[in-house]
Amino acid sequence: MPVAVVADSAAALGPELAQRYGIVTVPMQLEIGGEAVSEQEVPLEELVARLDDGVKTSGPPPGAFADAIQRADQGDGVVVLTVASRFSSTYQSAAMAAGMAADPTRVRVIDTGTAAGAEGLVVIAAAEAAAAGADVAGVARRAEEVAGKVRLVAAVEQLTYLVRGGRVPAGAARVGTHLGVRVLFELRGAKLHPMRPSLSAEGATEQILGAWRRSKVPGAALHVAALHALRPAEAGALLEAVRAEVEPATAFVGTFGPVMVAHTGPGVIGLAWWWD
Repeated sequence: MPVAVVADSAAALGPELAQRYGIVTVPMQLEIGGEAVSEQEVPLEELVARLDDGVKTSGPPPGAFADAIQRADQGDGVVVLTVASRFSSTYQSAAMAAGMAADPTRVRVIDTGTAAGAEGLVVIAAAEAAAAGADVAGVARRAEEVAGKVRLVAAVEQLTYLVRGGRVPAGAARVGTHLGVRVLFELRGAKLHPMRPSLSAEGATEQILGAWRRSKVPGAALHVAALHALRPAEAGALLEAVRAEVEPATAFVGTFGPVMVAHTGPGVIGLAWWWD
């Protein structure tokens, strides 16, 4: 049996994709209005409607990872991939669970250093390596290789929620809201790197595509994910714009999960990619 791949739900892989690649998903956690719930139990529309009710987020508990590892392991070991440890306690939780496994030497935990569709692309690459027959060390190496290449560029429609998280000054948010500014950032190396803001949604999309175009590697295979929070049409158009120039080896449209949207607010649009 191939090495099993486990990932947290921050990877933005829907049930269909997870099933296709044989990935076991462990849900991130939310607390809304004092009530603890799994990310997978809260539709994104409901989360957005309740953003002002007091929303807290957290990684899965060690027990959830321990159960997933036991359920996934078919005898050849498990590789667990997590959202960046800089943003969440998820990696520490998974590492604790790995130590609780019947044979901890057959479980590897990898901090992808990223999130959302970028994490999803790392997870898919690991699953493909496992399906091709790589052992635990080989699957882990492939995940680390892709994690070092993957990029994520996104635009945020509202600044209110970034202010709450301390990532944007309140004064800048007031000005940005008045002017309709879209804040853009790149998630790379487990850090958010601010980009030049845009004065329109169209301009933000062009900046995202511009960053992707400048990264092109002649002759390399493209792996890409278009991402959104309640903006499926825009994400689909973004992916079609990419396809008009390069036919990807891997491509999917993913949804920013409730845990991420709790920090960014609705209306986020982005593109994750890497060149092989």
